[in-house]
Amino acid sequence: MFSLPPPAPPSHRLSRHLILVTLLPALLLVGCADFSKDGGFDFVSRVSQERLGKQTRQNRSEEDAKAIAAAIRPLLAKPLNADAAVQIALLNNSGLQATFADLGIAEADLVQAGRPRNPGLSYRYPQGGTIERTLTLSLVSLLTIPLATRVERQRFEEAQTEVANEVLRVAAETRRAYFEAVAAQQGAVYAKQVKTAAEAGTELANGMARAGNWSKLDEAREQTFSADATAGVAKAEEEAVTAREKLTRLLGVSGADARFRLPDRLPDLPAHRLQLRKAESYALQNRLDIEAARQQTATLAAALGLTKATRFINVLDLGYVQDRERGKGEEPGYEVSVEIPLFDGGGARVAKAEALYMQSAHRLAAIAVNARSEVRESYEKQRIAYDLARQYRDNVIPLRKRISEENMLRYNGMLISVFELLADAREQVMSINGYIEALKDYWVAETDLEAAMGGKLPGTTATKGNPP
Repeated sequence: MFSLPPPAPPSHRLSRHLILVTLLPALLLVGCADFSKDGGFDFVSRVSQERLGKQTRQNRSEEDAKAIAAAIRPLLAKPLNADAAVQIALLNNSGLQATFADLGIAEADLVQAGRPRNPGLSYRYPQGGTIERTLTLSLVSLLTIPLATRVERQRFEEAQTEVANEVLRVAAETRRAYFEAVAAQQGAVYAKQVKTAAEAGTELANGMARAGNWSKLDEAREQTFSADATAGVAKAEEEAVTAREKLTRLLGVSGADARFRLPDRLPDLPAHRLQLRKAESYALQNRLDIEAARQQTATLAAALGLTKATRFINVLDLGYVQDRERGKGEEPGYEVSVEIPLFDGGGARVAKAEALYMQSAHRLAAIAVNARSEVRESYEKQRIAYDLARQYRDNVIPLRKRISEENMLRYNGMLISVFELLADAREQVMSINGYIEALKDYWVAETDLEAAMGGKLPGTTATKGNPP
């Protein structure tokens, strides 16, 4: 830093004009930089309502906390469906509330970018010397405010998109966890029923073995089935606890609220399989992670322009100087301070900005490629899961039921033995467990497809997956 020697002392009038010209842009810009009323949250709320049919709310005060508690209380008072679980998570998930704070951080950066640096005031009063007072303003800060504001505004919009995308992610994860929890609970209940039946079969086998009507092999086979059923109950209960606690964490509930109730069974399979056209193009236009990547690339492009504009002159200060010597009048003047690009010409900053921009551009391309692949994969998985669940529902389960009825008739007519009847019961257990798993896989696959498409399937409503 160095100071240029002042020229011949100008008049007071010229110096005052210089100060006014310097300060006027700063005063105007300060008046334009302020916080918005909604803090950018209206965009997030609109996305949640349009794509999910759900409300979101920031928890920033005790009143907000009370309002959220009042909103989720009636939802927790009755057995949860998928939509109620998602609504509770969007209001009550603490991790999501922490993400909402990103909006305030980004808006603070935007407001800060629109305000010039504070002026500097120096006062020198050497012993017996000349009194010197200097008022300094950063010209670089003033001149680059429009471009810096545009960069931060783009970052603010990017933050809005990322927060809205996080809302969709939490909603999808909650819906997925809900179906897994209901399926695990349903499987645990059925496992207990199987265990009860297996214990009855073991008692019958033991009695017949004591009477000499069954072989040791048949008795051991029934005892093994009973032992497997007991182990199956323990495993099913463990899976039910794990799935329920995962859902509990996403809902953000604890204490008495954590004792929420789930329905006894999964929702029924829809009557028709979902058919989508131009799914990939829809996803590319609808997915918020792609939009956020586009915004980040545009922001880095603007930041690259700002870096190039200030690569040589990063510090340029203009100041008003007033000297006063004892016994004499005041001598006003001005001072200009400039950074000499002797060792650092800004090349490294420009190279870094260019690298960040290219990195973002390639990341955008990768996200688009992955999005197309995710749409194709999730659509095929949803289609296969639907066909499999329908096969269990329409063919496997009815056939097993018919076989069971026929075997019971034959047993009553003494045409088959108890062993054959119990063997048929074991096969029926496997079929029902397979149907529960297939039905769960379908609802999870549909949730994954919805997430891959950007939070909402084209031509569908936001309320799906609720039991009748």
